[in-house]
Amino acid sequence: MANQNNTIIKIEHLCKSFGDKVVLDDINLDIRKGEFITLLGPSGCGKTTLLRMIAGFLRPDSGVILMDGNDISDVPPHLRPLNTVFQRYALFPHLNVYENIAFGLKSNKVPSPEIDARVRKALKMVSMTDYEDRDVNSLSGGQQQRVAIARAIVNRPKVLLLDEPLAALDLKMRKDMQMELKEMHHDLGITFIYVTHDQEEALTLSDTVVVMSDGKIQQIGAPIDIYNEPVNSFVADFIGESNILNGTMIHDREVEFIGHSFECVDEGFGEHTPVDVVVRPEDIYIIANAENAKFTGKVKSCIFKGVHYEMFVETDKGYELMLQDYNAFDVDSTVGMFIKPSDIHVMQKERICNTFEGKMLSSSKVEFLGAEFDCADNGLHEGDDVTVRIAFNKVELLDNKEDGVLIGSVEFILYKGNHYHLTVVTEDGDKIYVDTNDIWDKGDIVGISVAVSDLRITKRV
Repeated sequence: MANQNNTIIKIEHLCKSFGDKVVLDDINLDIRKGEFITLLGPSGCGKTTLLRMIAGFLRPDSGVILMDGNDISDVPPHLRPLNTVFQRYALFPHLNVYENIAFGLKSNKVPSPEIDARVRKALKMVSMTDYEDRDVNSLSGGQQQRVAIARAIVNRPKVLLLDEPLAALDLKMRKDMQMELKEMHHDLGITFIYVTHDQEEALTLSDTVVVMSDGKIQQIGAPIDIYNEPVNSFVADFIGESNILNGTMIHDREVEFIGHSFECVDEGFGEHTPVDVVVRPEDIYIIANAENAKFTGKVKSCIFKGVHYEMFVETDKGYELMLQDYNAFDVDSTVGMFIKPSDIHVMQKERICNTFEGKMLSSSKVEFLGAEFDCADNGLHEGDDVTVRIAFNKVELLDNKEDGVLIGSVEFILYKGNHYHLTVVTEDGDKIYVDTNDIWDKGDIVGISVAVSDLRITKRV
């Protein structure tokens, strides 16, 4: 947690729902003075909602937002000492550049000489000194974004909120503006709260990254820590490219995955414990002499990516790995590989099977997830509260949704080297996790079925 004396914004147990949809679920976050903090996550994760609540455009259902120790949860936006830069700029088309930037100062009845001095300083800071008389509609997207930033910083806010401000720019302009934003943050010395779904942008700009998913904070940390030490498979998959694999912690500093045991630096997982293993593509080294390698594989593809070559290699035990190397290796050639112990990141498994609470409807029928399933007669009785467990690879997904006991949507796909691990969300919003070799796309609507013999049912105490 941030040092209390250095905290400018403190968010405690913040919740927000729209109808039945929970958008923010118990958010707790400390933001330090002068920090560049980025809220990062896929569309619908809640990051923009959180920013809008800090800005005052939305009110929380519960929880508080403190600024300098004062509760601002009910303070209207115009009375909060912060400004927002929007993705679509929101410039006034009937005003020129100078008048757009001066608008807030004039509204606050700042004396004209001070307005002029502050506007010209803001123009200089965003490299728009010679554009004050220009019509904003005649400006490029990057120039309009600079005007929007100047309009925000001219008011000297304690905090600047930026809602995907570079999303509408082309790649080169976005890269240029990233560097300019970083310099502006350094020069201004104020707190920046930045929203983006672009992982590279977050890693480039931020002092601190807050990774969000499904309305919850998954991890908070410095960019290098988020990249090298992800706390779960979602973060590992979302931040850059990763090989995420099932493994077994044999004992401290030794882990087994892809059919081989490896020395690692991780401890405290116990012995013979199922784990997830993350290895970044650039951390798998290829050596020409396969006889001296830890394991071998056959190159399946090799594509030039500008700085490096990206290859997919099928290992000697049938796992597919992504590698990045400065050298190209021929397709179908056999290569040797090794991984340094410090480049293997071991994570606790979030779950080892599907687990649901249910109720016996009869000795051969059980209800869970709002549906009725046939089950084996296992001595349980009607009305018994039970726990139902289903292995990931025992859930069957069906093309014809009507053939399933349940209907769901594929929401998240994680490749584990020799199979896919899917998150399927039912119509009631429940999650079922599926291991499969079949190829599905995100958003596919599927039927969900489980064989009678694959339900593991125990009485719940």
